[in-house]
Amino acid sequence: MYLKRIKELRQSQSRSQVNVSTLLGIDQSYYSKLELGKHDISLDTLIKIADLYNVSLDYLTERTNNREINK
Repeated sequence: MYLKRIKELRQSQSRSQVNVSTLLGIDQSYYSKLELGKHDISLDTLIKIADLYNVSLDYLTERTNNREINK
């Protein structure tokens, strides 16, 4: 569900997997497996990704098409 959005967000900002994994503090091979759906993702990592791209968890997990975070 969230795999498509994670990759789209990364590519929309012209970031490499190496760059994103470094910013998230995770191994690049682990991040690559997340995008491919070959590894489960923790809530903590989902939150870090949402924070990195300044999007809501609902957007990241495709529960909404609204990127904005409700405050």
